[in-house]
Amino acid sequence: MEALDDAIGTKANRDLGNWLMSKRLQIERVMQERLGAAAPAASGPEAETLRRFRTFSSTALLRGEAPRPVLDGLRPNERRVMALLSCWADAAAELAGPEADAVREGLAPLLDAFRIAIRTTGSKRKSSGRPRATRRAITAAIDLVSDLYFAIDVDSGEILDANPAAGSALGVTRDALLGIEFNAFVPGESQGPWWTALDAIAEGQESRVFLAAMQDRDGRRLRLEVSATGYLRSNRTIALVLARPATKLDALIDARSRVIAPTPSGIAPGVA
Repeated sequence: MEALDDAIGTKANRDLGNWLMSKRLQIERVMQERLGAAAPAASGPEAETLRRFRTFSSTALLRGEAPRPVLDGLRPNERRVMALLSCWADAAAELAGPEADAVREGLAPLLDAFRIAIRTTGSKRKSSGRPRATRRAITAAIDLVSDLYFAIDVDSGEILDANPAAGSALGVTRDALLGIEFNAFVPGESQGPWWTALDAIAEGQESRVFLAAMQDRDGRRLRLEVSATGYLRSNRTIALVLARPATKLDALIDARSRVIAPTPSGIAPGVA
């Protein structure tokens, strides 16, 4: 921790620690606006992890020495938590205005230290299963796909994985989607097709193709053509979902609307 102590042991960082504490509520408000439905629940483990990071960072900045991050009792998803903490840091920088670079510079070593603590506190990687090199290759290929990709637990509806295209379409980073229920981004009246498909896959049907809707963090609707395939892992069924904008359906609806729309004179189009 000596290098970290050297990085934070300045009066400027003590001032930053005081400023962060005074702006806590405003930072959280900006963070909520940025994440929308992907924001952590107020009473959930992610909010507790965020609270512990705030305690860790303010203590380090004010004292000029870094305590060891306390993660006892927590099993955070590293990718999801670091996406949330990065969003928190970006929100702080946004509020800092012209001092944004100084805020980012002051928080960077603290974010790195917290990430390392999460990795060393978490459970050891399993040696069984598909080789890691193969998994990395599959993940890299999925990340390049322009369609929206989700891996969803069919029992809980939890998003276990997603690709950058999914995050971009929903207005948040990909990692911010991990661990939340997919229906947080589905309008209430549009959840039926999703649950019907997931229930069918849970009952053994290998795949489903259907039309569905989602909404981004600002509530804008996305009409989608969806294909979902079941995959069994560790006695848990996962739906591997690919979705793309339903452009063909929209074009068909638009074409039919033009055909049946009455003309100002009440005469059908094309009839003299």
